[in-house]
Amino acid sequence: MSAVVVVTPLIIGGWPVITAAVTAAVASMGFTTVHAADTVRVKAQTKNKTEIDVEDSDIFEEDFTSEIVVERDGVKATFSRDERGALKLCMEGEHVSKAELKKIGEELLGRVTQQFVYHKLVNALGEKHMNIVEEEVAEDRTIRIRVRGS
Repeated sequence: MSAVVVVTPLIIGGWPVITAAVTAAVASMGFTTVHAADTVRVKAQTKNKTEIDVEDSDIFEEDFTSEIVVERDGVKATFSRDERGALKLCMEGEHVSKAELKKIGEELLGRVTQQFVYHKLVNALGEKHMNIVEEEVAEDRTIRIRVRGS
């Protein structure tokens, strides 16, 4: 017997869980962490900026400690929590159009969401004593997981 499960991403959790998902996703896309001193330098020369709100997200306030700033090829991405408690991504870059910044940001958020859901799913399977039998990542980055109950 088999079943196909499609997971609808909702990002709800503490900042440490969000941080882990962001860290895994940005590393796979070639971004590096920007230190606080470098943030001022990058911000001073930035011309284009776009913000992307993550609709179905909520970061628990008690866990929120700071923002995560990463950079690749002159494009800076800042993950933070907005006033409603939702995850927010601010994309900035001097030699990149707003449309391109939005495209890069949406790809980045897609990877972060995928990492977040993947880790939540694997943890939930472990809690239910389900064993992962096979895992496959397709060329389009779709993840297929086969599980078996114990």
